[in-house]
Amino acid sequence: MPNETRRGFLGLIGAGIALTAMPAQALDTAQASSLVQKSLDEVYAVINSGQPSAQMYKSFEAIFARYADVDIIARSALGPAARQASPAEFAAYKQAFQGYIGRKYGKRFREFVGSKIEVTGARPVKSFFAVTSVAYLKGRSPMEVEWHVSDKSGKSRYFNIIIEGVNMLASERAEVGAMLARRKGDMAGLTADLQKAG
Repeated sequence: MPNETRRGFLGLIGAGIALTAMPAQALDTAQASSLVQKSLDEVYAVINSGQPSAQMYKSFEAIFARYADVDIIARSALGPAARQASPAEFAAYKQAFQGYIGRKYGKRFREFVGSKIEVTGARPVKSFFAVTSVAYLKGRSPMEVEWHVSDKSGKSRYFNIIIEGVNMLASERAEVGAMLARRKGDMAGLTADLQKAG
């Protein structure tokens, strides 16, 4: 599968998991599975809604901002530089990163029209739940997808996705790290690049 398609799928699933938040005390394997399936159903409603592309990107960013653990994902993508950034620098970067994710994955929404994902199970792993599924995409072989949901923030939120061995956090860390290296560690430069990227 081409990298761009794989990344698009990661973003799609990420939005799906993030769509619905549940109280921490209700989160168990059955609830985690139900959460993911319900979330994916809602994501597909957006994908198949016929919205203009620009509106879709904004919808995706809003979903990501509201329901994903943006802080954890943004910090992970930035790596060690996150500890060195000032609060103001990190806040600007995080906002730019959020928009970057919305545009990057939103552009690939249309690839998933008519596809379906079936949740096959969930299990507790340390402090989170790993939900497994099989994705059926038009004209492609089925793919196994696992996503990680945590309730550490008081609500269940997604913080990582693994599709056929490809780890979203690791993937974004490599891309953002390369962008920061090109800017020779300049956070303002990275933020400016993220505002245009995706």
